[in-house]
This record gives sequence, C-alpha cells and structure tokens, in this order.
Amino acid sequence: MIKLLIVDDSALMRRQLTGMFQEVGGFEIRQARNGKEAVEENRNFQPDVVTLDVNMPEMDGITALSLIMAERPVAVVMVSSLTEHGALATFEALNLGAVDYIAKPDGTISLSIGQIKDELIAKVRAAASARIKGAGSRVKGLAQRLREEREKPVPRPAVIRRGVAGEGLVVIGVSTGGPRTLEDILPLLPADFPWPVLVAQHMPAAFTRSFAERLNAICPLSVVEAAAPLPVSPGTIYIAKGGADMVLGQRAGKLTVIPKPESRDFLWHPSVELLGRSVLEHCDPARVVAVMLTGMGYDGADAFTEIKKRGGRTIAESKATAVVFGMPAELIDRGGASVVLPLEKIANQINRWAGI
Repeated sequence: MIKLLIVDDSALMRRQLTGMFQEVGGFEIRQARNGKEAVEENRNFQPDVVTLDVNMPEMDGITALSLIMAERPVAVVMVSSLTEHGALATFEALNLGAVDYIAKPDGTISLSIGQIKDELIAKVRAAASARIKGAGSRVKGLAQRLREEREKPVPRPAVIRRGVAGEGLVVIGVSTGGPRTLEDILPLLPADFPWPVLVAQHMPAAFTRSFAERLNAICPLSVVEAAAPLPVSPGTIYIAKGGADMVLGQRAGKLTVIPKPESRDFLWHPSVELLGRSVLEHCDPARVVAVMLTGMGYDGADAFTEIKKRGGRTIAESKATAVVFGMPAELIDRGGASVVLPLEKIANQINRWAGI
C-alpha cells in the first residue's frame, strides 16, 4: 500500500485525483489544501509520495517543497501548468528534490484529468521506489543561487577545438529525474569539448525551450533546443524538443538534428530509441558515446545496446545514484553497458573518451 498525500488548493482537483487513485487501488490517501498543510501532513501522515501543486494560497508549492525536503525528504511529483512560469517553477522544484512532474493539460487539470490519468499513476508508483536526492545542503539557499546563475551568463571564450563534428558524438537518454541529473553532468563538459551532444529528455513541448535556456546559462558549452533542423557542431548541446522526436540525418551533406512528429511506434517522447537508431544510420558507432541516465521504462535500451555491439562505448548510470533505475537497468540487463558509473563520475568518463 502506497501512502499518498494529494496537495492542491482546488477542492475539485483533490476530489478527482483522490477518486482516480482509489479506482486503481493500492493507495492510502490524505489531502492538503495548501503548502502549510502539506508540511504538517508530511510530518504527521509520513506519506511515501506527495503530489504537489505549484500555485497555492498561504504557502506555495516551492516554499512547501523546500521545507518538506529539509525536514522529512519524501518522493514528490509536482503538478505544473504548461506555461513558461510553470516550467521555471518545475525546474526549481526538481533541483530542490522533487522526483518528477506532471503537466496540466491546457493549464486546467480539473477539466482534463483523463488526459493524464495513466501517466500520473505510473509516475506516482515509480516515485514510491525512487531514490530521493533532496535533503541537506543543496536545499539551503538553492533558490537564490539559481536566480544568480540565470542572471550571470557563463562566459564562453574563443576556444580551439581538437575535433570536428564528424569525428565523434555523444547521445544521452534520460527521463524521470533527468533535469537535475543533466544539470549535474553537462556543466562539467569543458568549453573545448570537441563533439556535439544530443539529449533526448522525456519532457512536454512547453518545457524544453526553458530547460535549454536554463542549461545554457550554467554550461560552458552552448545549449539549444532543436526546434528546427540544425547542422550539428562541435561543442554544442542539442536538447530534443518536447512533444516531438529528434533524429540525426543528413542535410546538404552535413549531419543535422531534425525534429519530427511523435512516432506512434514508440511509447516515450522525445524518443531515445528513435534517436539512437538514427545515430546508428549516420555515424560510425566506434566514434559514439551513448549515455543512459535515470528514468523509468526501457526507452533506448535496444539502440544503445546495438551501439555497443558495433564498437561504440556506453555508460549506464548506477543504481546508487539513479533517481529511478529503470532505463539504466534495462541497458545493463541487455549487456549494453560498457561501464556502470555513479552520477559524479559520468562527466569525467565522457571527457576522457572524447580526448579531453
């Protein structure tokens, strides 16, 4: 039985969400009307998972989350609107320790609950067994530090690169827990990193532009959302646009990242599997580094295993640090991981393989 705390200022929302989880069974449920009540219920009820709204009276979700993670860390799934403000709040929540998020369809979840039912239930169940990263020193002062990072762009001096786009490529697949994990890895790739980096992070369309801008503010490399066909360049990180898939192709004789409508042949989007297959079509696998990070499911496991079989090098994030060990575990089980590494060692390994 999963102990679930539902936090929302809307009585209709609380009733609908409670009914949804009661229908599938396996949940003991309590409710809170605002952030203050959420902090109290986290202390008294001691839930396994909390679904937490962002905008609430008396105490908002971000403030409540910071107090929850400082006092009694718990798996939290944020409920966020599909707006730029909602995206920024979500990323701040993930850095404070939230495990995952669910996007309100059309900004009004109470009117469209059926659109997210299956996804939310799956995310709450995954969160119940997730590794919690939110307590301790990272919480203290984090909101202020993030604001300072956004206001102070990372200097990008002119560099001489030791490689060109055709010499190598890094492809990264990630889902639940990914935004925070990527923020711990990508800033450690130096300004003279010689290869392009392609990232497929499962994320809604309204979030990826803000996420790319956020990463661009803290990374030595340039980070862009691949919202249109873009020739790949050394030292650039390409974030797949949400609500679509990203593939690698050829345009005018140049390797190009190309967004395309979501394929019904794949369960998760942007699809790691589809991106990995396109990399196999257009790159020498021996010059590819494929990295599988935290996430539920098996997206990308087959393609990344094939990259290894054809001479490529692959990394699977270890269970010790993965928020959800599903995607890395699937790669390991298929024999597709060249190495299994904790989060703090992944960037160094990528740099070594790229000759840095």
